[in-house]
Order: sequence, then C-alpha cells, then structure tokens
Amino acid sequence: MTARLTARDITLRYGDRVVSTRLGLDVPDRAFTAVVGPNACGKSTLLRAFVRLLRPAEGRVELDGREVAGYPHKALARELGFLPQDPLAPEDIRVRQLVGRGRFPHQSLVAAWSPRDEEAVTSAMASAGVADLADRLVHELSGGQRQRVWMAMVLAQQTPYLLLDEPTSFLDITHQYQLLALLTRLRDEGRTVIAVLHDINQACRFADHLVAMKDGRVVAEGVPADVVDAGLIKDVFDLPSVIVPDPVTGTPMVVPTLQGA
Repeated sequence: MTARLTARDITLRYGDRVVSTRLGLDVPDRAFTAVVGPNACGKSTLLRAFVRLLRPAEGRVELDGREVAGYPHKALARELGFLPQDPLAPEDIRVRQLVGRGRFPHQSLVAAWSPRDEEAVTSAMASAGVADLADRLVHELSGGQRQRVWMAMVLAQQTPYLLLDEPTSFLDITHQYQLLALLTRLRDEGRTVIAVLHDINQACRFADHLVAMKDGRVVAEGVPADVVDAGLIKDVFDLPSVIVPDPVTGTPMVVPTLQGA
C-alpha cells in the first residue's frame, strides 16, 4: 500500500525525556491503521508528531513528501483531522456550535459560513449519533456523549486523514462498535484512518493494518492476521495468551491465559 503520510527516522521527546528514537512509519493510504501497545509506549506522542503538535527533535514527518512543519495551519487542517485523548470544550458552548468549529479550516474572511458548512455539520452529527443533542450544552453531557460530539467535530472537518487518539474512550460497548464500524465505512469511502486503540481484539477485527509499539519503537506492523500471535502479545503486553479465530470475522482474537491468584 502507498503512503502519503510518513515518519522518517524521528526522535520524539518532551524536554529531556526521550520517547522515541529514529522511529519510522508509513501510514497506508485509504486504510484503517490501528496503533496498539502498553501505556506510555509512545502511541499518543506519535500521533501528536503527525499533526504537528510535537516537532521531532530529529527526522521528519512528511505529507506528500513535504515536511508537515512547512504547511500553513489551515492547509494542514484541511488534510489532517485530529481527535486527542482529552479535548476541552469552551464553557457554555452548545453541541452544534462545537461541531461547527470543525469547519474553521474551510473558511476565510471572504467566505464565511455557507450552505456547504451547514450540510457538513448536519451530516457529521448524524454520523456520530448526536443530532438529537444539537442544542444541548456540551458540559452537561455524559462523557460518552461528549466523546461522540468531539468525533462529530472531526468529521465535520471533512479531511482525507483522520487521526484519533483512543476514540472509544468513555463509550459503552455498543457505541464503541458503532464508532469502529463508522471508521471502516469512512475507510471504504476513501479516507485514511489511524487510531490508537487499547482493545487488541477490536483492532484486529476492524483494522487493515496493525502497528504494535513498545518502549517508543514499532516492534511489528502489518495485516493483523500476519502479525498477531502469542509471542507478540507476550512481548508487547507481557501477557500470556492463546490466539483463536474470532467466531464472527475470523480475525485473530486474543484470549489471555493469565489466571487469578
């Protein structure tokens, strides 16, 4: 698979703390890539580097062969949509207003709000299942409802790339699977999705491409069926397991064998 979005031997750090050294990754175009790994292994940091929230100390992040640091802010925001782990909404903002902020990259001083913007917002709220919350104040919503509202804002941005950091956080199991099914539909429509997921079985079921990270390194990547085995799970998560076919999809399913004391 081809890749427009790439990390070229990047070193990532916060102050003196180095997270990743000479990390390289090509994000397959028009595919659903799931990034998995234990806590604090560098997954979120990698996404932040892709969207220019963290500049590599060494190496380059490139989009179409051009370093992302060189893109104007709005131009990059028309390409890469990003949902962080813990987004913060302004006080007393309503759902439709927040989702509408996803249209900022498409507006200018001479081209303000348009019927196309209105259509994008309405469609995004419907896709994220929050149309009935349009007039509610965001701070009054449950954690799961807020997460879906933030997802709607990213969808309203209408970018070819969606980078999502733990998008299933706070969602009940039904909404988790509905969101992941939505991401696969967007993939089928030609979007490129890269999402940090904690549930390895969800990653195997929905993603085309799996990236397993440990200690700031990519230790395995590829089609889940090709890379997920008991050895990888033990190495990455320090978890003994057996791998069986998912009874619904046939994709790898991790069954831990760790017993209680």
